[in-house]
Amino acid sequence: MPPGPSPRPDPAPAAAKQPRHAGHQAPGPGLIWIRPTPERPKRPTRDDIVAAAIELADAEGLQAVSIRRVAAALRTRPMGLYSHIARKDDLLDLMLDQVLGEVLLDQLPDDWREALRAIARHTRATARRHPWIIGALGQRPAIGPNGMRHREQSLAAVAGLDVDLFRKGALLEAVDAYTIGHVTMELAERETKRRERLSDPQWHTATRAHLQRLLDSGDFPHLAGLGLDAGLSPAEQQRLFDAGLEWLLTGFTTTPAGGG
Repeated sequence: MPPGPSPRPDPAPAAAKQPRHAGHQAPGPGLIWIRPTPERPKRPTRDDIVAAAIELADAEGLQAVSIRRVAAALRTRPMGLYSHIARKDDLLDLMLDQVLGEVLLDQLPDDWREALRAIARHTRATARRHPWIIGALGQRPAIGPNGMRHREQSLAAVAGLDVDLFRKGALLEAVDAYTIGHVTMELAERETKRRERLSDPQWHTATRAHLQRLLDSGDFPHLAGLGLDAGLSPAEQQRLFDAGLEWLLTGFTTTPAGGG
């Protein structure tokens, strides 16, 4: 009998197959901080990607950030971003950490009160420039390099205090909570105007009639005493922030150890 056809070689195991676009292979899973960076910088670089995403978030809010939108801003294909990030969460972590670098002080004052005032003011100013970080801080741990530098600098600010670690930690938590809470209230009106695409005059017209009806009802006598134009100017907002922070720091020095 004539010999049969030669057997076809077995296909290569799936694990041995190389991806078609090896240069664009996405990094593996896990936190962005524990994965190696690409051996050679590719265009766009990671810094390019993060900068474009931050600019987009500053202009339109964090919900506007997507791989597709960032790639379009960089005039590249979305696949070009996957050399640096595996998913949108990676990008959000990198964005948050980049902005936390703006909170860091070049020089930490020696006095702990001055140091905490400076850190709080830097935090407030940063959040006003990048309002989206308020939401980001509530959704993801700030454990990137700049996030850890911020923690280290905050601990250095209170290192000389003659109190135990619990009181130092509680003080830093209180200052952070006060600062973020104050900025959240400051930005509420601005973010609503941005989200609804309203100019300042449009916002004023839209809300004034509504508030007037509420005050005319007689149900809000204390608010009525303030009038419709009781909004705080930027300078007044700064004074209010500084006053509250000063009361917080003074309260810490007058509260005995173990006191509530």
